[in-house]
Amino acid sequence: MSQAASDSSHKRLGFFTRLLDDTSPQERYRLAAEQIAHAEQLGFDSAWIAQHHFHRDEGGLPAPLVFLAYVAANTRHIRLGTGVITLAMENALRVAEDAAVLDLLAGGRLEIGLGSGGTASSFIPFGLTLDTRGEAFAQNLQTLRDAWQGKALKGEGNQLYPPAPQLNRRLWQATFSPEGGARAGAAGDGLMLSRTQPRPEGQPELPLDVLQNRIIDAYLEALPAGVEPRILGSRTAFVSDDAEEARRLAEKGLRRQAYNFQLAGHKTRGDSLDDYIAAFDVHLGTAEQVITSLKRDTALARVTDLAFQVHSIDPPHPYILRSIELIAKKVAPALGWVRQTPKSIAKPQPLHFELSKETL
Repeated sequence: MSQAASDSSHKRLGFFTRLLDDTSPQERYRLAAEQIAHAEQLGFDSAWIAQHHFHRDEGGLPAPLVFLAYVAANTRHIRLGTGVITLAMENALRVAEDAAVLDLLAGGRLEIGLGSGGTASSFIPFGLTLDTRGEAFAQNLQTLRDAWQGKALKGEGNQLYPPAPQLNRRLWQATFSPEGGARAGAAGDGLMLSRTQPRPEGQPELPLDVLQNRIIDAYLEALPAGVEPRILGSRTAFVSDDAEEARRLAEKGLRRQAYNFQLAGHKTRGDSLDDYIAAFDVHLGTAEQVITSLKRDTALARVTDLAFQVHSIDPPHPYILRSIELIAKKVAPALGWVRQTPKSIAKPQPLHFELSKETL
């Protein structure tokens, strides 16, 4: 088994949120922004948000770049990433333009994670289906790359403004398959691995790291010589001061996920909390318990970036803040993360306008 270059170097630490708090949309966005700011204060290197259209219970954020623009104005150092933009449903040129502007406003902190999407009903309003998403994703990804590379666009003299060639070096692709891993590697993009993923037919107990090690192998094999690997491993980790309290808070969210999972035609291996913890690849409990659990995940030893989220446990906001703190202070250091002194990033200055008498 090949190894990622990160085995002998420090890992980067990320916070991931899907904005699933049981409250209004406005409050969801406020709480998520506060969680990201809290993660920055504790030294997290990056923050990631997911895009979901229409479905309140899947993520609640259809416009991730708009949200990240707000977060950028209220943070200084933490890198801001999409995990993911469902590119098949987007106008690729508008994504290219919005990302270019946001990266300038954020001081070069933007990371662009992309995926093809997986909720069948969400494609229909965009004139797509699950069967056509792959082709749409590939076409839009090429348009995105071309625009950022500064290639001429259709129509005389058209070229992306503001130019953003740097963003092609910050693309990430999310995938569940070795084939997808190979595509991301061949392109020199980063690889995004999910916190959980479907098991092959007839292998419901196959460990997540076995599946994802195959994807990592394919990615590294396809990566061009001299290109530094970027592998983000996302995991569900809820850390609490009290193990029993962590289990109590996990019960509601995991049972909701199991219900939705079964509605989609899938089966779980039982209906106890421990069955759901195993089925959805959850790590929870005290810092010591979570460290022990995560160290059994051999794929995490190979990633360059660790990203933790509390979903689908979805505890109340104060518990999320405490979990972020315990991850930064206890869990992540045990997995190879060392807090770095952030590079100085100039905060954009407010614009000042003076109106002359002639203007008035």
